[in-house]
Amino acid sequence: MSRIPTDKLNEIEQRFEQLNADMANPAIIADPNVYKKTAKTVVDLEEIVQAFRKWKDLTSRYEQAKPMVMDADPDMAEMARMELAEIEPELAKIEDELQTLLIPKDPNDLKDVVLEIHAGAGGDEASLFAAEMLRMYTRYAELVGWKIEILDISESGAGGMKSVSAIISGKKVYSIMKYEGGVHRVQRVPATEAQGRIHTSTVSVAILPEADEVEVHIENKDLRIDTFCSSGPGGQSVNTTYSAVRITHIPTGTVVSMQDEKSQIKNKDKAMRVLRSRLYEIEMEKQNAAMNSERKSMVGSGDRSEKIRTYNFKENRVSDHRIGLTIHQLDQVMEGKLDPFINALTAHYNAEKINRVN
Repeated sequence: MSRIPTDKLNEIEQRFEQLNADMANPAIIADPNVYKKTAKTVVDLEEIVQAFRKWKDLTSRYEQAKPMVMDADPDMAEMARMELAEIEPELAKIEDELQTLLIPKDPNDLKDVVLEIHAGAGGDEASLFAAEMLRMYTRYAELVGWKIEILDISESGAGGMKSVSAIISGKKVYSIMKYEGGVHRVQRVPATEAQGRIHTSTVSVAILPEADEVEVHIENKDLRIDTFCSSGPGGQSVNTTYSAVRITHIPTGTVVSMQDEKSQIKNKDKAMRVLRSRLYEIEMEKQNAAMNSERKSMVGSGDRSEKIRTYNFKENRVSDHRIGLTIHQLDQVMEGKLDPFINALTAHYNAEKINRVN
């Protein structure tokens, strides 16, 4: 009755046990990069190993109870039938879970992310919604126990923000957040609209897996670094020291500016973190285009030009256009309760992956 490739799962379990042992090896402990990579792999394998061990336990119980339904003692036979009735749905559930866990992993799933939010069409209303979206993602991070660190904010004169960059760190952040990338559309009556007309504005969201120095090597000769005085809303100067940093990656033309810190060194460090993530995304997009990968084939999985979701305040409605899901709980969503969408999107794309594997 099993649909589970036990040979493959036994190999994964053996590798998990070996990597756990390796983490106590002094040579691995002495190399931070190797230790970090080993620890991440252990975390990645732990869930599937635990599920496999549960499956083995349930299978063993099932095999022991199955012949007992033919026992001459009616009470023993009835107990066996009850045991099987309890085990069978659990076994089916864990087999479905294992099939999902065996889907080829996105190599970025365990990474932290650089979150970038940019106000799009809609002027002040777009900038106000950009600020609300930052609060929404901050609240979601708090609810799931992640840490969010603001890297840089460009404020607007209306009390909103033109753009913001932040790092979200925690367990499997990219795997959960990766479907949030795209254009988010808001429909509502602005506070300044006397006629009560609904305006439509857009905000773009980028979810970039944070890359480390090992994955993205940047040559100093490829960088142009400019310093300038940081400024506030409307361009007014907020200090007279050259603490703000603009880094240009000459080969790709990628530009990152950072002015959140008063220290030039700290701003440069933050700018390099964002630059590495952007260059990593560029390289991943090249590979995906060349391989016609699943990201390219998935509708809305990361194309920032596509409107992926609409937030309609008048109807208290949020609609995700990729999977046709609409809920009338916009107030809850804006408080960071994003699980209905995140869970549905993950299930939808996992089902597509399983179909392709099968």
